[in-house]
Amino acid sequence: MARKKEFDEKALLDKAVSLFWRKGYHATSAQDLVDELGISRSSLYDTYTDKRNLFMESLKSYQRSNTNALLSLAEHSTDAGQTLRQIFHNIIQESAEDELAKGCFMVNTAVELSGHDEGISELVAQNNKLVEDALAKLVKKGQVDGQFSTGSTPRAFARFLFSSISGLRVAARSGSDRKVLSDIVEVTLSALQPLPVS
Repeated sequence: MARKKEFDEKALLDKAVSLFWRKGYHATSAQDLVDELGISRSSLYDTYTDKRNLFMESLKSYQRSNTNALLSLAEHSTDAGQTLRQIFHNIIQESAEDELAKGCFMVNTAVELSGHDEGISELVAQNNKLVEDALAKLVKKGQVDGQFSTGSTPRAFARFLFSSISGLRVAARSGSDRKVLSDIVEVTLSALQPLPVS
């Protein structure tokens, strides 16, 4: 009979996300994991096999809680312009409340590991596509409503927005203050405004 786990896997993953998010993959040691998660090394490896598998599960957990919140916001939007502003506002607010300036776990992972680990690169790429798809749907709603320019396709605008979101997170992690971040958002959103009718 399988031995019952002596820990709450969700709580453990939350701690793992926090640790990997702060330190990154390579700088996190096996001992860091044991100390932070509060379980024995044998229990850790019985459950996740190795550090990489735990990192993958942590990244998936982050995606479920963070990316899915953005997807839900976009999916249920009744005002595309307001929703986009809310998405950017949320990022600025999270950054202001983040005393450790961790940035975005997914963006950090892309910078650290994409191109070096195929499985992790695929997970990051899948996450990015989900966000881009949601942004494209949002832009299309805004174009139909007349809120956004039709000068580019929803997909092209979505890629621009995704790039701006990633850049905003990097700027926040680099220590940019709220005024700098707000300027980035305002210029980004102004690019979607329809041209005035002459």
